Amino acid sequence: MKGRQILLDHMDERQAAALVEDGKLQDLFLETDLPAPGTVYRAVADRPVKGQGGMFLKTPDGPAFLRQVKGLAPGQTLLVQVSGFAEAGKAIPVTSKLLFKSRYVILTPDAPGLNISRSIKDDDRRDALLQIIREGLDPFEYGMILRSSCADADDDDILDDAQNMLGLASAVMADQDGAPELLVEADNPHTLGWREWTAPADIVTEAGCFETHGVLDMIEDLKSPAVRIDGGHYYVEPTRAFVTVDVNTGKDTSPAAGIKANIAMARDLPRQLRLRGLGGQIVIDPAPMPKKDRKTVESALKAALRKDSVETNFVGWTTMGLIELQRARVRVPF
Repeated sequence: MKGRQILLDHMDERQAAALVEDGKLQDLFLETDLPAPGTVYRAVADRPVKGQGGMFLKTPDGPAFLRQVKGLAPGQTLLVQVSGFAEAGKAIPVTSKLLFKSRYVILTPDAPGLNISRSIKDDDRRDALLQIIREGLDPFEYGMILRSSCADADDDDILDDAQNMLGLASAVMADQDGAPELLVEADNPHTLGWREWTAPADIVTEAGCFETHGVLDMIEDLKSPAVRIDGGHYYVEPTRAFVTVDVNTGKDTSPAAGIKANIAMARDLPRQLRLRGLGGQIVIDPAPMPKKDRKTVESALKAALRKDSVETNFVGWTTMGLIELQRARVRVPF
């Protein structure tokens, strides 16, 4: 099916949201019982972890771990935000640098200033957005980023969104004293779809739409480690230590088969990692190719990662010719 669709449904009585473009699944949000990124707690410092520069915290949902805790003493209360999904048996990863994110704005209490997404190139629109905020809102102390979705949005919608987020941020930042408490729940999958998928799309909300539009079949395909690409296939397999990616050329034995398969993998891999909810350390074993072609594959992979919504760092090549990535754990592992 051609075009762009946002489908909002339920799986096993839990919310689920899918983004489909030209019949291909591009993104997927699934509800979970785990504390999700964006959750804000009032926490209490428990005990430091010597040698790691961090501290365990007490939260209503169990122990959390905070890095870079200079000056923080046991018993002290602080506001923290879940930064990723916890690995099995580990504490919830949190940060003390809170972000309040919505469809049009991101508030940064610790970083004052008014900024606009670099993807908005039109100078007149950038000036108009600054004027909307400065004239439509009372002076505020927090930092604000106007997201790329503001480029074509209604001015009143942007202003309403900014006002709502300022109200939420002010209420949270004023509530720092007391016992451990959940202050803000993370957005559910349907709200995340509204927040993050802002380009024009057909929105489907009928119960059972995942089945009638083939999304369940697309999700079922994610259970297989094999991914077909032009010029071959690759396998994505999580282990306890890291995620492995193995690229193969199949029956193609031509001199260019390796680089062809590796470029195809590079362009598709961020989507597969996003859909499968995989993060942490990623190790890629490319198909055989001349060493001189590494830069081409690296450029293709970096370009694909820049377009991805999940922060991923290209670490580099190992002496054995493997590629290493470090990816945030901000999705539910599928």
